[in-house]
Amino acid sequence: KIESVLMRHKDGRNTVCVSSQVGCPLNCPFCTTGKMGFKRNLSVLEIVEQVLFFARYLKKLKAKVSNVVFMGMGEPFLNYENVMEAIKILNDKEGFNLGARHFSISTVGIVEGIQKLSEGRLQINLAISLHAPDDKLRTKIMPINKKYPLEKVLRAVKDYIKKINRRVMFEYIMIKDLNDSDECALKLAKLVKKIPLSFLNLISYNPTGVFQPSLPERIRKFKEILEKEGITVTQRYRFGQDIEAACGQLATKATHKI
Repeated sequence: KIESVLMRHKDGRNTVCVSSQVGCPLNCPFCTTGKMGFKRNLSVLEIVEQVLFFARYLKKLKAKVSNVVFMGMGEPFLNYENVMEAIKILNDKEGFNLGARHFSISTVGIVEGIQKLSEGRLQINLAISLHAPDDKLRTKIMPINKKYPLEKVLRAVKDYIKKINRRVMFEYIMIKDLNDSDECALKLAKLVKKIPLSFLNLISYNPTGVFQPSLPERIRKFKEILEKEGITVTQRYRFGQDIEAACGQLATKATHKI
């Protein structure tokens, strides 16, 4: 079993958050999906079906899917071929016909995936899960940083921007007393400044039983420091926390069924 989420925005957009794997092998302690462990990659049709499911639902409401984001269960670039083939099907003018710029892929920084994406023709949006301003803290909350440290990830992002000339979004989950200090904000600003055509998206942590979210006032102060340093910052609106469908909360209740 997997989970997908439909986000209905006040401005009329409808975004489907899809999964690319059953579970996840990365084991980030702040993410519920990682606690499931890795079961398997999803097939092309299993990925496409998630979008079609919500498209059929929205059709009854005389609405359509506006955007598809690969920010559900799993690491999309560890199932690269199936993810890209699914996007091609959904992008096909003879099929679902959703424009390439309406797709976003979020990765922890799988360098090979970033490199492959930079060689493709589709103008897909790329998001990098940063979540820490230095390798020591990032390794603590994202074990994959041992294989893909910040220097390697940022180098790949720079090359991607040089080839594609599209903005990249850096995602940063705000966790109380862990990565939300003034010092972290200044370090983060210094890091992001090195990357042209990028911006930062702050995400209030959705509780999964391990950490606590940063307080609203702390997030506001953190954002102010970044903006004072010249960083373009957005803040993600929180969807689905009440039904455990928010960012980092996706995990099936019956993990033995696949």
